[in-house]
Amino acid sequence: MPTVERFGVSMDASLLKSFDGRIKKAGYRTRSEAVRDIVRNYLVEDEWQDEEAEVVGTVTLVYNHHQRELDHTLNDLQHKYHDAITCATHVHLDEHNCLEVIVIRGSSKNVRTISERLISTRGVKHGKLVCTTTGRRLS
Repeated sequence: MPTVERFGVSMDASLLKSFDGRIKKAGYRTRSEAVRDIVRNYLVEDEWQDEEAEVVGTVTLVYNHHQRELDHTLNDLQHKYHDAITCATHVHLDEHNCLEVIVIRGSSKNVRTISERLISTRGVKHGKLVCTTTGRRLS
């Protein structure tokens, strides 16, 4: 079990009030829980700056499945990078639009490259990479 250390934080009263309101809305029971998550997020962002760090990312794509050759192009890209793509989930949003979530694992440089290729594919209406970690550096 890791050792827990306590420390104090000083901040402007209005900033603290805003913070308390935000964390209450988010469902945090204590400031400590919120601060831990903020610190973890900060460390994950730092991890992604190292192009060789092993990371995990999810790419979310929204596209019209009637777009000519788009399904084929996205499938080809996923097969091209099969060693980095862990899984993909396809959801039919309505009669025209699909949402695809693709999990990519590898170096941050490689995950960014693959996600950019997927997101920039002609016909993708919206795409976003969400960066996370393998968890090795976080306790």
